Amino acid sequence: MPKAKHNNQIQRAPAEQLFAEELERLQNEERTDPKPDGWRLSPRSVLRFVLGDPAKKIEPKFVGSRAMVERAVVALATNRGLMLIGEPGTAKSYLSELLAAAVSGDSTLVVQGSAGTTDDAIKYSWNYALLLAEGPSPRSLVPAPVQRGMSSGKIVRFEEITRCPLEVQDTLLSILSERMMAIPEMPQDAERTLYARPGFNIVASANTRDRGVNEMSAALKRRFNFETIPPIANIRDEMDLVQRETDRLLKHANIPAGLPADITEILTTTFHELRGAKTVEGNALEALSTVMSTAEAVSVGFAAAMHAYYYDDGQPKPAHVVQSLSGSALKDSPEDAKKLRHYFHHVVKDRKGRTWQEYYEARNLLP
Repeated sequence: MPKAKHNNQIQRAPAEQLFAEELERLQNEERTDPKPDGWRLSPRSVLRFVLGDPAKKIEPKFVGSRAMVERAVVALATNRGLMLIGEPGTAKSYLSELLAAAVSGDSTLVVQGSAGTTDDAIKYSWNYALLLAEGPSPRSLVPAPVQRGMSSGKIVRFEEITRCPLEVQDTLLSILSERMMAIPEMPQDAERTLYARPGFNIVASANTRDRGVNEMSAALKRRFNFETIPPIANIRDEMDLVQRETDRLLKHANIPAGLPADITEILTTTFHELRGAKTVEGNALEALSTVMSTAEAVSVGFAAAMHAYYYDDGQPKPAHVVQSLSGSALKDSPEDAKKLRHYFHHVVKDRKGRTWQEYYEARNLLP
């Protein structure tokens, strides 16, 4: 089998580059749909871009409730920010990226929340060499994502906001309520206040497993519309997503193969059942401490296909899934290894079909 060619492309392009043709087509086809000031696409077209539209040959990119996505799009057109909350791996960040790409044509204005995030990473900082030489001025100011978003009228993404200290989170209070940012160091009165241009807003995300680490203040909560992103409930929808995203990753990596449908089935079913602590037949299971998210399932499928390509004949098999699964599922607790083996002995063992039996026979590869 021919080996993959060396790929000099960036590892992961932003949504506005990946789907540039779709975005351009949607923009060119708009005629009468109302559009908020500063938006590249109308809310109707944003919805088509995110959820897909077969009639316009727009592929679906996010699996979720249409009503929830509509509310999220509307929130970005209001005077409040949008807060996406949910379990890890439920595509909160991806949804925020898609929304920013559709609304602003730019999803790269990102603040990554952490215990070390400071005001400088959110609003602005200074080029200290120029600051000492010339004093405060637009030339010595170094804009951060929120300042850039306000100046250009674009969506800013604030990832994992609850990982930031409370005083850093509350930096957003006046920005969201007054739509302005004070820059008191500037010498000129006109330069001391930055007013947001139309199109600016903030879409933030918060991980439910971080609840209570740095709980948001009541004042900041009032400035956001909250939307919860649940795990994908329909296993068939989850299979379609895992198949589509894994094949896209393999294509980007120049791997001339896709994930076989039967492998996608056992992979997605495993994650779906272990995440919900219940088999598709309705029997109870012990839940793993690790979040068995759809995003993790895609990563396992991609890793299994890569393993098959570089070490075997290029055809992913159940054994490759088992080897990749152990690195994804067994992270937090030694008890998870016992629960995973129990799943193979009491669920996988009784499943019909050659692929499921090969999957069971590969259980010895588990730690």
